[in-house]
Amino acid sequence: MSVPSDPEDGRALIAAWRTSHRVTTYLIENLPPELWPMSVPGAPRRTVRMIAAHIHNARCMWIKTLGEQHGIAVPASVNRHRVGRAELLKALQASARGIAALLRLGLDRGGRLPASKAYVFRNLPLDVGHVLTYFVAHEGHHRGQIVMLARQLGHRLPLEVTGGLWQWNRRATE
Repeated sequence: MSVPSDPEDGRALIAAWRTSHRVTTYLIENLPPELWPMSVPGAPRRTVRMIAAHIHNARCMWIKTLGEQHGIAVPASVNRHRVGRAELLKALQASARGIAALLRLGLDRGGRLPASKAYVFRNLPLDVGHVLTYFVAHEGHHRGQIVMLARQLGHRLPLEVTGGLWQWNRRATE
């Protein structure tokens, strides 16, 4: 991928990331508190809290792997066993800024994130389009898991919440 010829294209990619992040935080904000510590059926040592925390911690891992060498600050991970909703929402804001910084780095470097010594897994093409798509898909997967778990655990989320996950125009302006 070459760098977008119009700076507006780069801003649109960052805006798309911010909207996806907002969809994630919208879900976390609207989870019933009693759901947070509940165990995942079939995996009793995993909880809804742990899946939610994983979203932030995975962001931090990618920021460290792809961006730390290039001067991007790595947010602190959260304790997946103890993190509360307010703490996680604050942490997600920091990791969202870190992911946006990664995308900006790639945009500033011709549309591709520069190689880093820490990136040894090499399963992800480093053009900005693939990087953004990977992060959005990862979080969409876990949002879906959480919605399904809420239903399975007897805490079906209201239609306003599940439908709100698809209100990207609204989430983009929040």
